[in-house]
Amino acid sequence: MTTADRDVVQVVYDRLFHRFGPQHWWPAETPFEVVVGAILTQNTAWRNVAKCIEVLRRERLLNLDALSAVPASALAEWIRSSGYYNQKALRLKNFCEHIQSRWMGNLDDFLSQDMESLRAELLSLRGVGPETADSIVLYAAHQPSFVVDAYTHRIFSRHGWIPEQIAYDDLREYFMDRLTPDVKLFQEYHALLVRTGHLHCRRKADCGTCPLHGVSDRH
Repeated sequence: MTTADRDVVQVVYDRLFHRFGPQHWWPAETPFEVVVGAILTQNTAWRNVAKCIEVLRRERLLNLDALSAVPASALAEWIRSSGYYNQKALRLKNFCEHIQSRWMGNLDDFLSQDMESLRAELLSLRGVGPETADSIVLYAAHQPSFVVDAYTHRIFSRHGWIPEQIAYDDLREYFMDRLTPDVKLFQEYHALLVRTGHLHCRRKADCGTCPLHGVSDRH
């Protein structure tokens, strides 16, 4: 890894933070709510997840015991706006059942594992992929596991900083090798990349006013 490799990651963060400021993300009141949101946000926009969260809050289901007790069919109806709602209802139920059986219902103990053990256990659960696992590790367990998503890949590959074809774990390591392992930094960086992707780096790019316009390896 060259100094330029490390520097461009810092320059990107600095430019985005200067333009957008702190993002105050992930919007959740409890670690369990983070978990629910991380599972619901798979393959959908956050605005759809926010609707589900409000419904679950209204129904008093944003806790492990309540969500464990509700039938999957009823849960699916309450989370319909998230898309793939039957599948996601089963994933939520499966997560709850795992914590109840493996951790005696103690989510705090589960989240208090060392980072690699926690991440590995999350990845062993059906329906929990790397992005969902890292979101839970970073935002619910407050441990420094960098989250990458489609926007992250699109922004960095379009600028030529990473290959177009790169595995999730390789892209995650790209950031973790170049940044100090800091929870707040990782949270802010991820949120800023999402904001940039949403505003500028869609499938049809809007580069003219993007804060990364003109940034290169030489910045």
